[in-house]
Amino acid sequence: MMLHPDFAYTSFAAPFDRSGNGGNEAERLNPTEQLGKASGILIVEDDYLIAMEAESALTDAGFSVTGVAATAEEALEMANQRRPVLVIMDVRLAGRRDGIDAAGDLFRDLGLRCVFATANDDHQTRARAEPFRPIGWLTKPYTMVSLISLVRTIISKPN
Repeated sequence: MMLHPDFAYTSFAAPFDRSGNGGNEAERLNPTEQLGKASGILIVEDDYLIAMEAESALTDAGFSVTGVAATAEEALEMANQRRPVLVIMDVRLAGRRDGIDAAGDLFRDLGLRCVFATANDDHQTRARAEPFRPIGWLTKPYTMVSLISLVRTIISKPN
């Protein structure tokens, strides 16, 4: 489990305000309030058992899970509809696109940053993801305790 070194200096998942009116409510809230007021956490994982275990663990820990997607396309559609504040993203997904492609779209379009949960934790993978400012990395196989711990660490950081 590793937090991105930039994390302490930036907000983690508030959408960009493109209106010019000084920001929306989600941008003014601290991360804990964001998770309480917004749609919660989106899980993007194509392994059904891992996805269900993560959803159950996060829910049992008191977090709101907005949905589970198995492909990049599903993730983008869910994020646009449900506006999560945090995304747990596998790198290798079912379908034509991978999690880094999806993370790029989520970052550019919605200002969402991801926690990458993947077995593909190599330099090349991290370099591809770096422009989208990942919040952290969970290397598979990871435990649900480490997932919950990382999410709690992320939401406890000030904006």
